[in-house]
Amino acid sequence: DRPSSTLLLDDLDARTLGALIAFYEHRVFVNGVLLGINSFDQFGVELGKEMAKAAEKGGQTFDPSTDDLIKRAFG
Repeated sequence: DRPSSTLLLDDLDARTLGALIAFYEHRVFVNGVLLGINSFDQFGVELGKEMAKAAEKGGQTFDPSTDDLIKRAFG
């Protein structure tokens, strides 16, 4: 069980997307400061790329609530 956030938007325009990106970038920065790590260093970026590639390949299982959110978002 991991905490998660779900955002459901009626419309995704440039302003909303920019606000979401700024929100998550700020969140990453603040968490890094609190933990004493550089969230934007190359090692973290490379790890994120590896994790994203693994997720794209599929075969990953999710809990039922995440499956429902994926179905709702992508049909």
